[in-house]
Amino acid sequence: MTDQSELKTIGLTPAIYCADQALFHVTGGVPLGDALAMASDFLFLAKKLTEDAAYARDTDRHAWAAHYLTAMSKAVVDDAVKVLRRDGSDASR
Repeated sequence: MTDQSELKTIGLTPAIYCADQALFHVTGGVPLGDALAMASDFLFLAKKLTEDAAYARDTDRHAWAAHYLTAMSKAVVDDAVKVLRRDGSDASR
């Protein structure tokens, strides 16, 4: 099994689609801990934006910003899960 500090994103996970094509992807080679910390930061900001959106009746910009931040966060977490599953399956061989 790989040392967890050596695990890195694999970059196979898309985020934010435009015209049925992924506009963004998670970048491969980022240390997993750093990537997950960034996803946590994105989710924290999205949470704050959704709270603002609950009170701002004049615009939907807070909700859309939160939507994009959660989509990027989900892609990072999904990419991390792929890495962890791949690493776990290698150990069983």
